[in-house]
Amino acid sequence: MKISYNWLQQFLHINWEPVKTGELLTDLGLEVEGIETKESVKGSLKGVIVGEVLTCIQHPNADRLKITTVDIGTENPLQIVCGAPNVAVGQKVPVATIGTMLYDEKGVGFKIKKGKIRGEESHGMICAEDELGLGKSHDGIMVLSDEIKIGTLASEVFKVETDHIFEIGLTPNRSDAMSHYGVARDLRAGLIQNDLKLELISPSVSNFHVDERTLRFDVEVDDKELVPRYCGLTITDVKVKESPEWIKNRLKAIGITPKNNIVDITNYVLHELGQPLHAFDAQKVKGNKIKVKTLKAGTKFTTLDEVERELSSEDIMICDDDSNPLCLAGVFGGLNSGVTQNTTSIFLESAYFNPVSIRKSAKRHGLNTDASFRFERGIDINKTEYALKRAALLIEEYAEGKLASDISDFYPTKIEDFQVFLSYTNAYRLIGQEIPKDTIKNILASLEIKINSETEGGLGLTIPSYRTDVQREADIIEEILRVYGYNNIEYSYKLNTSISFDSNNDTKIENIVANQLSALGFNETMANSLTKADYTKLSENLNEEANVVMLNPLSNDLGVMRQSLLFSGLESVSYNLNRKNNSLKFYEFGKSYHKYNDKYQEDKHLTLFVTGNRTKDSWNTVSKTSDFFYLKGIITAILSRLGIENLKNSPTKNDIFSEGLNLSLGKIKLVEFGVIKNGILKEFGIKQAVVFADFNWASILKLSGNQKIKVSDLSKFPSVKRDLALLLDSKTEFKDIYNLAFQSERSLLKEVDLFDVYEGENLPEGKKSYAISFLLQDETKTLADNQIDKIMQNLQQTFEKNLDAVLR
Repeated sequence: MKISYNWLQQFLHINWEPVKTGELLTDLGLEVEGIETKESVKGSLKGVIVGEVLTCIQHPNADRLKITTVDIGTENPLQIVCGAPNVAVGQKVPVATIGTMLYDEKGVGFKIKKGKIRGEESHGMICAEDELGLGKSHDGIMVLSDEIKIGTLASEVFKVETDHIFEIGLTPNRSDAMSHYGVARDLRAGLIQNDLKLELISPSVSNFHVDERTLRFDVEVDDKELVPRYCGLTITDVKVKESPEWIKNRLKAIGITPKNNIVDITNYVLHELGQPLHAFDAQKVKGNKIKVKTLKAGTKFTTLDEVERELSSEDIMICDDDSNPLCLAGVFGGLNSGVTQNTTSIFLESAYFNPVSIRKSAKRHGLNTDASFRFERGIDINKTEYALKRAALLIEEYAEGKLASDISDFYPTKIEDFQVFLSYTNAYRLIGQEIPKDTIKNILASLEIKINSETEGGLGLTIPSYRTDVQREADIIEEILRVYGYNNIEYSYKLNTSISFDSNNDTKIENIVANQLSALGFNETMANSLTKADYTKLSENLNEEANVVMLNPLSNDLGVMRQSLLFSGLESVSYNLNRKNNSLKFYEFGKSYHKYNDKYQEDKHLTLFVTGNRTKDSWNTVSKTSDFFYLKGIITAILSRLGIENLKNSPTKNDIFSEGLNLSLGKIKLVEFGVIKNGILKEFGIKQAVVFADFNWASILKLSGNQKIKVSDLSKFPSVKRDLALLLDSKTEFKDIYNLAFQSERSLLKEVDLFDVYEGENLPEGKKSYAISFLLQDETKTLADNQIDKIMQNLQQTFEKNLDAVLR
């Protein structure tokens, strides 16, 4: 939120440096994220001086140029070559002297230099209004009033302002500070605590009176819960024109482009007092009646941005007597009811709408306006009429309008101020030290919190209606503390803490796996649990009916909770690939969310994503692509680290994989992994292969705690390795050989490894060659050659009998 320092100074006559004021605002909880210097005219017209044209003669070498001498109040007049057709002797003109920086409409600067134009020296420039940034006309130079003295600074003539803009990171609970007046009110409380008592000056509405009762509008509100208060009045004979400079300067300083006096005044009051207003062209409101109601779902309505929208039955609408929609209440105006250059009479609205309803409407239609920003958080319902009077008086003054009706004020149930009792004991306990009671009472008074009663133990308080965030005793204590100053609280250099025993084994196991993956070059990701509903259509394994749907999503992209961690992970992969990070290893611990028969279920997962090369490119390393088998090795290492072994492989039926496996222990499925289908990758703009693994983390945790680690001495006797090269059927798998080997020799066989596979020329069709090593060892003695030969012969015969293997 942008706050103008010059604007603040209309309410508080403070002369502090902006940086010092910003520090106090931050201490008060209105965090100043930055301070920007703004000029109503870029460059502030520095170096531009009022001069008088003394002579003006034709340039000897150019038909369209003239040579002038201009008196700017210095000892010698300046000779300036000028091409404007309207330059003449005796004119008072703005002169940009040598060294002056001028800026075009895009903010690009150019410096005035001494030069020669067609052989004649020129020591400055007589300026047109567009060259000074004061307008768009370039028909000729600006001719100023004869009453202005020679040598007067142009910045004084045109009342150029230099302002300082605070960028405040406003927290959602501080709806009371969504205006310049609200910030000034908070600043005043901080200044009082710093022994600087300043008056808070409120804009006066004492001159408000109805000029003539010639245009009455009736107001009808259907639901007082949705619209607790609605005020309005009519103003006739308005002249829609440009706003005065001071209003334009205030709006431009905070980044708002001026449009016309009516719209600018409603915007001005919004940012001054925090009350959104809306002006309707009275001639476009049929029946001279305003109806505030909801309309049938699907009703078409075109907003000011010329977008036709379909209304919800929950949207609050401002309608005319025929129930034609005029405005999406609290959010955005309608295209056909707004103020134009031809408007001569207006109905001016000031209301309080239900914050929840406005937030839903704004999100539903994808709109975020200054008005909805304030209504969503809750404005001051008691400022509604005051702000309407303030705007009406400004329109009366700057649009020459006449107040043509009394204020219609629908306010059936007055919202009472909230009552809270503050205990001194609780205040001291939460703050951490004892603050003098008089200081507490002064702080509360500076915050406009009324003290109704006082006892030895505390204070009975009335909270003003605009403090929607102060409802409990703890809230009051927080208010006292932020104004008193967190930096003023004493603290001890002694740190007291209790040492607790962490019995959470699940976290320990998670950290073991995370450390292992990080050591293998993986990076941990944390994706949003909210995702697109459309992702469920990418896999038949995901059920759209099982989506956990958000009632009030921030956007359509965050409409449901994820049923799988795959798609949020692929978003991260795509994001990195688009930024030339082509070799990626990600892991994420997260949850999936499902709804089954009106019951909600959360499942914990560990997911791995691998794409690109296994290692960084290097001159002494051959790049290898991360593939299915690389990921399988990592998965096996993780499970082995947790003591989970003897797993069963089975093909996966999940349609997200072009090829994949399930790893199970008994009937418990632990991991599902494989190569993601190209069709899914295409949805994310990914053009390279991605391998993905999904661990059922709850099952992993249960099994990891059941594994006992066995420790044995290293054998004193040597091991022996023998190899066999076998010709096998192409459908034979290594696990078949592995299982048969250990069935044949249970006591002395320690390891079986596959170290070479060959398929190709010189082999019969449908055959392949496996080179397998066998590690043999006796824990009690050294193996003899005849013993080893007998074991190898038995293994060979077993393979020949069961697998039709042939020794190569």
